[in-house]
Amino acid sequence: MKILLTLLITLLSSLSFGQKKYPTKDFRNPLDIPSVLAGTFGELRSNHFHAGIDIKTQQKEGLNVYAVADGYVSRIKIALWGYGKVIYINHPNGYTSVYAHLSKFENGIETYVKKIQYKKESYETGNIFPKKGEILVKKGQIIAFTGSTGGFVAPHLHYEIRDTKTEKIINPFLFGINVKDTIAPRIKGLLVYPLSDSSRVNQNINKSLLAFKKVKEYLYTTNRISAKGPIGFGINVYDQLNGAYNKNGVYSIEMKVNGHKVYHHTLETFSFKESKYINLLIDYPNYSKYKKRFQKTHKVKRNELNIYKNLLNNGVINIKPGFNYNVEIIVSDFVGNKSTIKIPVKGVQNNAVFRQAKDTTAYKVTTGSFHKWSKKGITIAFPKNTFYNDIFLDFDVKDGIVKIHKPTIPLNKSYTLTFDVSKYTEKEKNQLYIAMINTKKYSSYQNTRKKTDKFYTTTKTLGKYTLLTDDTKPGLYLKNFKSGEWITKHSKIIAKISDKGTGIKSYRATLDGEWILMEYDLKKRQIVYQFKDKKLIGVKHQLKIEVEDNVGNTNTLNATFYKKQ
Repeated sequence: MKILLTLLITLLSSLSFGQKKYPTKDFRNPLDIPSVLAGTFGELRSNHFHAGIDIKTQQKEGLNVYAVADGYVSRIKIALWGYGKVIYINHPNGYTSVYAHLSKFENGIETYVKKIQYKKESYETGNIFPKKGEILVKKGQIIAFTGSTGGFVAPHLHYEIRDTKTEKIINPFLFGINVKDTIAPRIKGLLVYPLSDSSRVNQNINKSLLAFKKVKEYLYTTNRISAKGPIGFGINVYDQLNGAYNKNGVYSIEMKVNGHKVYHHTLETFSFKESKYINLLIDYPNYSKYKKRFQKTHKVKRNELNIYKNLLNNGVINIKPGFNYNVEIIVSDFVGNKSTIKIPVKGVQNNAVFRQAKDTTAYKVTTGSFHKWSKKGITIAFPKNTFYNDIFLDFDVKDGIVKIHKPTIPLNKSYTLTFDVSKYTEKEKNQLYIAMINTKKYSSYQNTRKKTDKFYTTTKTLGKYTLLTDDTKPGLYLKNFKSGEWITKHSKIIAKISDKGTGIKSYRATLDGEWILMEYDLKKRQIVYQFKDKKLIGVKHQLKIEVEDNVGNTNTLNATFYKKQ
């Protein structure tokens, strides 16, 4: 009895140790308006999970952003894309809070950052790491103001919590943030997958959509299916929270077979390095073709996500002839609102020996090997483990366009695509770049590295690529005054910049011969200088702005203006 009691205590201790407890009262909300969300933690995005929550700001910019707890500023960054203007605060309890897409920082922090921008002569700062304790903040102190920096995003605050030591991202809901949610997730589609050559579902060897009907609120069922062998399911689902129409991600998906749990994942925490495996969680070919994300309720080979809990046979259901199976898939949001779909399955005997013909080409990729092929002056090179599975690759070149399979297969690593450009003149090379052909009418610039007779790029996307020419200089003009004008009442200089070919690579502005900080608003395609940044001497001033695109085409604006102090 004593031994049994000791074992029980040990077991209970280990269970409680395995259940991570988060402080729910340490942090306040980062805004002082009701929390209405445009995005949830772990939401499925292109090639990654959403790393925080997106809090709506009533379509406004400039709302106060507050430090959620005492701490010190550990990192600041300004970038055109991604998080835009972002600030990181380390807290004594071992967590870091992150606030992104800001319009500006609090005055003291803003001054600190601008000194660095002027020293670097760059709007983008890269990562700035203040010394520990250099910029202290108190809980409830204003640290910044909401905005929409970091690409083509609407005004909102992206808010994260991370483990300071590991940098793992954690669901902010676990820290007590209060968001009203009385709406259960909505199930929009269901796929079934035969998972071996001998598997069948309704006599079919291919994955197929299953029709379902509503039994009652938040409960659905399909007709009975017949099957044999290993099968799996995929579900298309979204969640909505009160006060918003946004289709958000769900917190949990589990699957039971005859009442026994065989699959379960929750979006509690993940690391940035594993986020790419989202492409193995979802049915990537289906998403690539139809832009609908079906989450598989079975874990596939090489999926290294750590979101799974107590999987049985990796969620694969082995259907045996003569047996009946009641499959339930339960989808939950963070507060426990649930929707369920039930799938009755009958195991049947199937003596068919038909097997689907395997694709074969001259270009076989083995995952653990390096591969390199060339054709008509174009070379593709795949490092080891670029692909998750072995594959016969389609590779062809026609009329200067290279086709590298189809963009329906996710890649684990980037590969290199190289074009021989020895037949072009030096002038032609200067304006050439590698482009991905998305449709017949649309192409996109790929980061093109140039050597004497070779141009190359690295990418994680299969599909069609070609060489294109950009011989047009960027657009550049003043928006809020004309050269030669008096602008004493103006508080800023606004210039519009644009490029229809490869996009803007860089810009530089000087006022009376000295570099000035012009902030780049991607959505408005404009750069802005605030006169309060620097005291002007005299009344006549010379402005010069230079803009360059990604192949080196440039445009320069020179203007004179008059301004009294």
